[in-house]
Amino acid sequence: MRDVSPAKLPTALTAPKTRALALCTVLVLALFGVTAFVPLPFTLTQPGVTANTLGSYNGVPVITVTGTPVRTTGGELLATTISATNAGEKISFRDALRAWIREDEAVLPTEAVYPQSNPGKAEQETAQQMAESQDSATAAALSYLHLSPSQVTVKIDLGDIGGPSAGQMLSLGIIDKIAGNGRGGDLTGGRVVAGTGTIDDQGVIGAVGGVALKTRAAARDGATVFLVPASECSDAKVDTPQGLRLIPVATLASAVAALDALDGGGSVPSC
Repeated sequence: MRDVSPAKLPTALTAPKTRALALCTVLVLALFGVTAFVPLPFTLTQPGVTANTLGSYNGVPVITVTGTPVRTTGGELLATTISATNAGEKISFRDALRAWIREDEAVLPTEAVYPQSNPGKAEQETAQQMAESQDSATAAALSYLHLSPSQVTVKIDLGDIGGPSAGQMLSLGIIDKIAGNGRGGDLTGGRVVAGTGTIDDQGVIGAVGGVALKTRAAARDGATVFLVPASECSDAKVDTPQGLRLIPVATLASAVAALDALDGGGSVPSC
């Protein structure tokens, strides 16, 4: 075996500065090696499932209306979601770095996704947010249609989907099932329309977060139009999928008006 002891190496490789640099390099590489597996307080998010509020989710109708005539609808109104690692589950530095490079993944502070760090409480909170969102979506839609909640009953079932972000699309689904575009046609104009946004009883649409991932979920599932809370236009424009038209909306009335204009060839706002 050939002897490669330090005595026979070039002087440049055995100089003190060179040895110190080599030692630092080894330490840095070791540090990266360790941190690659150290859990970080972040949550990995990806484009999630979509649910057609005019149809069924997991075999169950999303919206069921009683107490007033309903119509057969065309097109789709997709509520979009993001998929996230579980509450309490931490990701590694390597996972975070991979998500930073990829366009279909994002890393968010865990508290921004799960205000409750306890997994059980986090699940309860998202379920409560969904229940409140359904109530507000119903109230906003019936108010827009000038219908009394004492005569019209709306049941909503989105399975295990939680959080408040389906509000806008649920309201639009209720309106389309009952009244369509008001002229005998579909609110969607036969298109696959996706969107996101919270909604309150007065029909005000609010920001939700994760919009850039939701546009990818929408495009993946065939949408050509995406209704985005007006305050999140800049986020939605980040790597917008080709062929997906972004329409900013601030209220339920403005969302209906935008869809009506889109179908009738009128002026449609854009991000």
